[in-house]
Amino acid sequence: MVVGQADGYAATNSVTATKTDTPLVDIPQTINVVTQEQLEDQALRSIGDVLRYVPGTTVQQGEGNRDQITIRGQESTSDFFLDGVRDDVQYFRGLYNIERVEILKGPYALIFGRGGGGGIINRVQKAPIAGETKIAGEGSINSFGSWELAGDVNTAFGDKAALRVNGFYEELGNHRDFYEGRRFAVNPYLGVKLGDDWKFGLSYEYVDDDRVTDRGIPSDGADNPARGQRDQFFGVPGINVTTLQAHIAKLRLDGKLSDNLSVSTTVLYGDYDKLYQNVYANGPVSATNTVALAGYTDPTTRENIIAQANAVWDVNTASIAHKILFGLEYGHQDTANMRSNAVLSNAVLDLNNVIFPTVAFPAITRNRVSTVEFLSAYMQDQISLSDHFDIVAGIRYDSFDINGIDIAGGNRAFGRRDEKISPRLGLIYKPQDNVSIYASYSQSFQPRSGDQFLTLSSVDENLEPEKFTNYEIGAKWDINSGLSVTAAVFRLDRTNNTTADPANPGNIILLPGTRAQGVELHIAGQVTDKWQVSGGYTFINAHVDGSNVRIDQQPKNQIALWNRYNLNDNFVGGLGVIHQSSQFASISNTVRLPAFTRVDAALFWDVTEKFGLQLNVENLLDTEYFSDAHNNNNISTGAPINARLTARMKF
Repeated sequence: MVVGQADGYAATNSVTATKTDTPLVDIPQTINVVTQEQLEDQALRSIGDVLRYVPGTTVQQGEGNRDQITIRGQESTSDFFLDGVRDDVQYFRGLYNIERVEILKGPYALIFGRGGGGGIINRVQKAPIAGETKIAGEGSINSFGSWELAGDVNTAFGDKAALRVNGFYEELGNHRDFYEGRRFAVNPYLGVKLGDDWKFGLSYEYVDDDRVTDRGIPSDGADNPARGQRDQFFGVPGINVTTLQAHIAKLRLDGKLSDNLSVSTTVLYGDYDKLYQNVYANGPVSATNTVALAGYTDPTTRENIIAQANAVWDVNTASIAHKILFGLEYGHQDTANMRSNAVLSNAVLDLNNVIFPTVAFPAITRNRVSTVEFLSAYMQDQISLSDHFDIVAGIRYDSFDINGIDIAGGNRAFGRRDEKISPRLGLIYKPQDNVSIYASYSQSFQPRSGDQFLTLSSVDENLEPEKFTNYEIGAKWDINSGLSVTAAVFRLDRTNNTTADPANPGNIILLPGTRAQGVELHIAGQVTDKWQVSGGYTFINAHVDGSNVRIDQQPKNQIALWNRYNLNDNFVGGLGVIHQSSQFASISNTVRLPAFTRVDAALFWDVTEKFGLQLNVENLLDTEYFSDAHNNNNISTGAPINARLTARMKF
């Protein structure tokens, strides 16, 4: 079969969640896996596309220049990983070389270190396949004029080595005025088997992204998104741009020292050069139909070196089986960032007669450099007490050291060192092999320097890191080898947290704490021999402690369900629905994004064994909706009905 699923939507195992190859039913926390088959079936092109079908997660606008997410009420620009290694730079991540995407819910500091308060996103890279030579390619075009070409070539050198090369080129387009761009990437990956028990991998990826930055539309001055402005651009053509050039190299060595002791080492080097430049709506639409504008330019460079080593030891003590993980991680990250505010020839856009202003960036208002070093040591024991009772327990030590200079602030030196212990405990009861009932407790922390190491003021230097504590009770049931359901009740407390002052975004205010609690249900896999599903429901009540203030960018109710049905041997249909209840654009709780329901559909046709066609239609009912936001006056508009035609072939 060329188009659509081969192995289905239900994943059975994950290495990411425990750094050991563990069945999902034995992991005492919520995990959602979007398989390669589902990525292809839904024609998903970005992290944002993926998360819209994962309840409990929402997509933020990211100011039109980066992936930004909210998981269980906790927003982040950095809780992203590639094969379990930190990938924290602000950019749009592609899926062209990705086998599957894993969404892990709740704090995971034991495995991943700092951050990850609500959870993390891990992309699993396509790896070389020894002993097999194959070529696959695809091309697609959508009704907005966006098009893409992609290829996947695996060349085997006998049964011991292979080179896999993935690449793509995309011309970007959507429903918004003046929006355009292009991006391309290439990823050669060499894999070599070194004897029976060892293997080596070396991957290099180059990413080049150049697109218009679009921060959406303002509010109407009455606490709602401005209607009738779906396509209106509130930037300046030629000025609003974001570019990225990234070089990402990854070396990995896996092997066995004995029958019961295995080791793995991964070293990731990343060099990132990014420019973000924009003009945006800086207030609501006025009574005279005008909108205030502001802007800035923001170049950033980042160099990451991260090394991680793990050892897994399988050992028995009397009748008790242990799978013990020992791990070390070291990272060095250098960041340089500048900002210059825009001077506009006219800082007001008249919607009755749209004339874009001229823009200059005459003076540097922020210029900071920082160096981060972190060292971590962790240990985890997966204890099998009997056929029915398991325990997962572990602890991690993190040392996080940041030093920097605020050049524009009079060469003010800043720095802080934090040492934190992060525990994890999970209890699992298995009445039978395919059913588990679990309870878990986990913690994580976020240093005061924020996601991107640039916000450590003289006040922040004296504040303790933010702390995340998660309590969760759940159940997992593998109904059969291809269908699984999960359910969980959770409470996630966040303390020592700060936020931008809605009345003055340049100021930071300390919150008394937040609490997000709710219920998650999920189903994935083969319901019948012709019908597959993936989706679920989440209820989350997320508030600032001691108040009725709701956490922004977090709807209370989310439903998402994707269905795939085999009509006959050659034709397959797909139907999906997304529903989100209303959410606030910022913590001021004034501007509300209305609830919406979106319907998507697809049709697959296997023309031959090697060639197939696929048609995906997004927003089939042409619903008007507001998909996400950055703040009260930077609100993204959902795309109208649009279609993407994809052709796939393999040899």
